Amino acid sequence: MNITLQKIGAWYDPAGSSFIVWAPACKKVELILESPPPTAHPMMPDGVGYWRITLPVPAGTPYRFRLNEENSYPDPASFHQPQGVHEPSVLVSRTDPSAGDEDWKGIPLSNMIIYELHTGCFSDTHDFDGIIRRLDYLDELGINTIELMPMGQCPGQRNWGYDGVAPFAIQHSYGGIRGFQRLVKAAHAKGIAVLVDVVYNHLGPEGNYLPFYGPYFSERYRTPWGSPLNFDGPWSDGVRNFFLQNARMWLEDYQVDGLRLDAVHAIYDFSACHFMQELKDLALDIETRTGRKKILIAEIDLNDPRYINSVEKGGYGLDGQWVDEFHHALRVLLTGERNAYYEDFGDITHLEKAFRHTYVYNGIYSQHRKKTFGGYADQHPFSQFVVFSQNHDQVGNRPMGDRLTHNVSFEQLKLAAATVLLSPYVPLLFMGEEYGEKNPFQFFTDFSDPALIEAVRAGRKKEFPAFAEGLVPPDPQSEETFLRSNLSWHFREGQGATLLAYYRHLIRLRKTRPALQGMTREEFHLYPLEGQTLSFERKILTDQVYVWLHFGDSPAIIHNPTGCALRKIFDSAAAAWCGPGEKINNGKIELQPYSAVVYEKIIS
Repeated sequence: MNITLQKIGAWYDPAGSSFIVWAPACKKVELILESPPPTAHPMMPDGVGYWRITLPVPAGTPYRFRLNEENSYPDPASFHQPQGVHEPSVLVSRTDPSAGDEDWKGIPLSNMIIYELHTGCFSDTHDFDGIIRRLDYLDELGINTIELMPMGQCPGQRNWGYDGVAPFAIQHSYGGIRGFQRLVKAAHAKGIAVLVDVVYNHLGPEGNYLPFYGPYFSERYRTPWGSPLNFDGPWSDGVRNFFLQNARMWLEDYQVDGLRLDAVHAIYDFSACHFMQELKDLALDIETRTGRKKILIAEIDLNDPRYINSVEKGGYGLDGQWVDEFHHALRVLLTGERNAYYEDFGDITHLEKAFRHTYVYNGIYSQHRKKTFGGYADQHPFSQFVVFSQNHDQVGNRPMGDRLTHNVSFEQLKLAAATVLLSPYVPLLFMGEEYGEKNPFQFFTDFSDPALIEAVRAGRKKEFPAFAEGLVPPDPQSEETFLRSNLSWHFREGQGATLLAYYRHLIRLRKTRPALQGMTREEFHLYPLEGQTLSFERKILTDQVYVWLHFGDSPAIIHNPTGCALRKIFDSAAAAWCGPGEKINNGKIELQPYSAVVYEKIIS
């Protein structure tokens, strides 16, 4: 597909800076330069909704757009909002003056070990430089990809990022454009790819000025966050261009390696070419021109493979997707929780199915949804699916933001890590899980609208009866809630140090054994369940590895089903991992409660 996009935003040039805004319903649009004294400059329409003007304006100049000689608003495609979402946009040079990373080519999704983090909570400085200072730590852990929660400008100083209203402006409290450019370069220099979480299904409730500019939103559908974006109605070309330009900014201007696409099931588009397909075409175009791999990973709550099916098979061609059901099956098996959507899980057969078919609900009846649900993903390689035992949603959307550390034993924590890292899928860690972080990760905001603040507080309380009736969620607006959610970095002694070494060992094992790296479904063999024990073989060429995951609360003795002579190479119950000690191997597979063991085939 030929990608032709309309430029938007303010583009600094010493010879004359260009200001371009999409406002198709307006009769008149003026650029208001707010450097004293303020001046108004009429903009020229082009007949398809875009207004333009070029003027010799110095970088650092604040500006707004005045619509129909009435109110003026920040630029919807502003690259810089240093005073917040309600204040003027600022013209800024985005040219990176530092040396480039021209040799960087990216990392295939199949090879990624992903680490999800929130920029504000990851370090004590709450910014990009704080991440840079921890890159050596992440590299030593074995992480080769970081995934940053959304960074578009939100109201105030702190937010998860999903309330962004200026998606082109990097959150000023994180360090803005220059801080992010430093982070990308530093990460690439360490061999670490950078993914950015983007939100193309809704905008936040405060500071959202897009409706004043044009029909950005649709009333034809509804989402949990209100009206969805207009991707398929009248004037939708301008909306699609807005978000495609945003993706191009991240992937090309800022040289990130891929995007995690939030809740794509809430992007409603019945066009002949779905927005997701157009987005993939754009990523491929950038990849071809730059010679760098560009990855698109979708969060989907539909168990619908069309998002990752090829265009030739009627799909949208995305590279991969998150698999929440792997998490649900694993968590409920460990904790016994059966509230809300967890009611559809609870038996080891659900986890076995997550390994065998990826989607647990693949055309079967869901009690929680009260309907038959899901499609089949068996034709897709494991490398298209990202799995985890924790992430921002599955921790932060609990009433108290409690991590798995608070809900299971140390042996179960180790088993959860092994289940993810020894699986054939792409593993994702949530910041701090590698050392058993005790601080919660709670929902926090920094709105300025009193009515909205109270509405959010009430909404959080109303949201959680199915999970924990009687618990009062922390006040999202309180700075203490944010500070409480910051990483403690207490890992230098005790179980934290052991767990960190354990994660490093498992990641190193995964990265150095061919059989534990990317593989086809034909190279993976799942053995029949034996009680509470799930076992599988991973084989690439002559490297054969056998894994047993035991979810029982008592020891188990398993007959060797492989017919091969085996040698144990890992046991989560070993004393080195502060476990109860390994069971003696007498030709059988002997397992401690809640343990993971790995054997290799002895080559004679």
